Amino acid sequence: MVRTRFCDVFGVEHPIVQGGMQWVGRAGLVSAVANAGGLGFITALTQPTPEDLAREIARCRELTDKPFGVNLTILPSINPPPYTEYRDVIVDSGIPVVETAGFNPAEHLPAFRAGGVKVLHKCTSVRHAVKAQSLGVDGISIDGFECAGHPGEDDVPGLVLIPAAAEKITIPMVASGGFGDARGLVAALALGADGINMGTRFLATVEAPVHDMVKQRLVEATERDTDLIFRPLRNTARVARNSVSTEVVSILDKGGKFEDVRELVAGARGRKVFETGDLDLGIWTAGLVQGLIHDIPTVAELIERIVGEARELISGRLTGLLD
Repeated sequence: MVRTRFCDVFGVEHPIVQGGMQWVGRAGLVSAVANAGGLGFITALTQPTPEDLAREIARCRELTDKPFGVNLTILPSINPPPYTEYRDVIVDSGIPVVETAGFNPAEHLPAFRAGGVKVLHKCTSVRHAVKAQSLGVDGISIDGFECAGHPGEDDVPGLVLIPAAAEKITIPMVASGGFGDARGLVAALALGADGINMGTRFLATVEAPVHDMVKQRLVEATERDTDLIFRPLRNTARVARNSVSTEVVSILDKGGKFEDVRELVAGARGRKVFETGDLDLGIWTAGLVQGLIHDIPTVAELIERIVGEARELISGRLTGLLD
């Protein structure tokens, strides 16, 4: 057993989080994480409507009696989703914890507090983590440059970001970006975090609702097989390298605008990658940790392995280094 204050505050057995992943954070995967003692998050906006989210929460409850959460990512949009309605479903469904990401969650905190929902806010910089803490969130997920998806624009890797945040954050904090095994968990604890958040590693599990070709690609890929798109637009995203991502990088590096790549990066195309296994249909996210993924275990096998090997590392190799 590796237990931290994160486990105590958020009511889980192991300090391992499966963060929100668009198209992937569904009941099957989330319930598997919960049943294995971790904290899994249904991704709210994967569900087309708030009513669909309520049904997905109910389906997850049929698969587990352990705590799980919902991710609510708030991003700028010309036609934004009904965030307030999604939030109300989370509260009304009795969800114990929400993972917020994107914009400042201040607008939604009173409703979450009134509903007894703990808030784990995901951010990519120390300054944003400090701000979220001052607003009264219950925990921080600090996302380093190694991560899949949006790493922010500071380009600070976890080796520096995690301890820098730990110096200023007093509430539970999980480290995100580049984590996939016991070595990462032990390192995160040593750097001052209270647990780890994994996305790409959970994508390569039996229960992840994506095509087997996607999972196999993660096993075959190295840490060098990602692209950073939208860099010139100051909206950087780390994605799996394929013909589409390299074309997007080329167009923008030559001075292209978002309108020039809009069709290439459409979310519907990325979703079809997960559904069909055609890896060049669109953009799909993957982190540098894919270089450490060598198999496709069940969620239970993965979490048991990480926790067990972490105990061995702490009590064995590291203790053995003491004089």
